Formats: sequence, structure tokens, C-alpha cells
Amino acid sequence: MAKRNTFKTLKDGVYLARCRESSLLAAASNGHSIIWPEARMVIKGDTAYFYHEGKKVWSCNMTYAANNFDVGALAE
Repeated sequence: MAKRNTFKTLKDGVYLARCRESSLLAAASNGHSIIWPEARMVIKGDTAYFYHEGKKVWSCNMTYAANNFDVGALAE
């Protein structure tokens, strides 16, 4: 029997999201240039909000964020 793919999820909270790409150009090719190299991320329900210098710069689905960025807890 094949193993099912499971997706990571995140609870509501404040996190630090780091791009997995090694350069700004690579991040841009994946649509993550506004986040590169890292951004403060706030999870509320099913949405991830990304902030730079206190300004919201992007939002996406929480599951997408959890599975496409390296995410660590961030004290608020």
C-alpha cells in the first residue's frame, strides 16, 4: 500500500518564515521575492499574512505557507 502524502499545518500564531530558495532570483522564479530572505508571518485561521517592517506585503493559504517556507516560532 502506498504511503499517503501529508501536508504540514500551522496553528494560529506569529512565526518567522524563511524562503527555501538560496537567492533572490530563485525566490522570484517561485513568486516569493517579496518574502526573501525572511518575513514575519501571522497565521489566522486558514490564511498566512506576511509582514516586512510592520507592513503587510503578501498573504496566502496557511497550508501553502507551511509547506513552502521554513517556518519557526517567533515571540510576538
